[in-house]
Amino acid sequence: MSSRRGPGGGLTAEAFACLLARLAPDAERAGAAYEELRRALVHFFTWRGTEAPDECADDALDRLAARLHEGVAVDDVPRYTHGIARLVLLEYWRRPESKRAAAEDLDGRRAAVEPPHDDALHDCLGRCLGELPSDGRGLILSYYVSEGRTRIEGRRRLARELGLTESALRNRAQRLRDRLEACIGSCLGARTAPLSAGKR
Repeated sequence: MSSRRGPGGGLTAEAFACLLARLAPDAERAGAAYEELRRALVHFFTWRGTEAPDECADDALDRLAARLHEGVAVDDVPRYTHGIARLVLLEYWRRPESKRAAAEDLDGRRAAVEPPHDDALHDCLGRCLGELPSDGRGLILSYYVSEGRTRIEGRRRLARELGLTESALRNRAQRLRDRLEACIGSCLGARTAPLSAGKR
C-alpha cells in the first residue's frame, strides 16, 4: 500500500499519515484497513455508474485525509467517509463530461437495471437546489466550491461572514446536504416508478 499521489498531487504525506494513524495503531493493520476502505469506495462508485470509480474513491480518501489533518473531529470514520463519497458523487454527476460518458456507457453497464436518465438526475438536482431556502442554497454552493487550500480558506471566510464557528458551519452544511440528497432520491424515485410499475 502506498500514497496514490506523486509530487504536486493533492494528498500530502502528513495528511496521509494522519489517515493511516486514525485507521489503526500499527502500520500493517492501518494498511489493511485503508485498502478495505478504498475497495468499499470503489464498489460504491462502480455500482452508481461512474466512469472512473478509482479516481472518485481516491478523491474521497484525499478529502478524508485532509479533514483529519485539519483536526476535524470524526467519531465514525466509515460513516464520515460515506458522507464524503456521496458529495463526490454529486459533484461527479454535475460535470458535463460525466453526462456524456454516462449516456454512452449506461446501457452496457446496467443492461439488467433500467436507471433514471442522467438528464433526470441533473433536473432533480436543479429542482431540489431550488427548493432549498435562498440562504441555504447559497451556503451549500459556497461551502463546496473550489478545492484544496482554496476550499479550506473559503469555508473559514464563510463561517466568519455568517458568524458561525467552523464546526457549526460544517453541521449546517451537512444538514442541508442530507436534505438535498433525500430530495434528489425522492425525485428520481418518482420519475422511475411508472416505468417500474409497467414492467411488472
